[in-house]
Amino acid sequence: MEIKTFGVVGSGQMGNGIAQVAAMSGLNVIMNDISDEFVNKGLATITNNLDRSVEKGRISKEVRDATLSRIKKSADIKDMANADYVVEAATEKEELKFGIFKNLDSACRPGVILATNTSSIPIGRIAAKTSRPDKVIGMHFMNPVPVMKLVEVIRGLATSDETYQITLELTKKFDKTPALSNDFPGFIANRVAMPMINEAIFALYHSVGTAEDIDTVLKLGFNHPMGPLALADLIGLDTCLAIMETLYEGFKDSKYRPCPLLRKYVEAGWLGRKTGRGFYKY
Repeated sequence: MEIKTFGVVGSGQMGNGIAQVAAMSGLNVIMNDISDEFVNKGLATITNNLDRSVEKGRISKEVRDATLSRIKKSADIKDMANADYVVEAATEKEELKFGIFKNLDSACRPGVILATNTSSIPIGRIAAKTSRPDKVIGMHFMNPVPVMKLVEVIRGLATSDETYQITLELTKKFDKTPALSNDFPGFIANRVAMPMINEAIFALYHSVGTAEDIDTVLKLGFNHPMGPLALADLIGLDTCLAIMETLYEGFKDSKYRPCPLLRKYVEAGWLGRKTGRGFYKY
């Protein structure tokens, strides 16, 4: 199947980044969200990203204009009837994603692949909500999408070889590097990274060190570009909590128990950069 029109459900931090790289690769993009307000905000973010790239000489004004011209805004998921491939990039909540996939299954043509950018929810669980489980796959981009090269590709139990190969080709078209993961909670990236972040939060919770000192140890001692607490703020503490809960529920292992301090911050609305307060103030 030739992919000419690429659908993205969700225009937030991840969704608008995915839409941007897809449009820059030459595909027509339908960027969808629940309201025009959210879609307009997502498009504004893409425009700002491209404008900065022009200012820094990374792309020309012509490339910026051509990229923006390929993005169509949508506030109706039925618009995905025109897409050849769709990626869901909504908030990391199971029931929300299940509802989206049921709607996509109805809206999209038979044979269209439905991918999810989920960072932890098992693909088979999502695929079971559709009539096309062989066409459902994980396509987990890293944040920020336009910068990070990795895409974690996750096959569900029913995912077909054709679906997998098309997704690999699409990942490379986006100038990304695919890494295959089997379908376990958290996959590879977050099964390794989130317990590290969670342990850093425990270190803060137990007053082992300040947030700044904990991040400095990981940056300078292990050559990480960003400390785990600053990374948690970038990801969003609500997302970190959701991933830890998925790991904990999936494995029933106490080593994945979310730190109480993480839960406390989320309950207080301190979600990181997007709210101006997390482990740091922004």
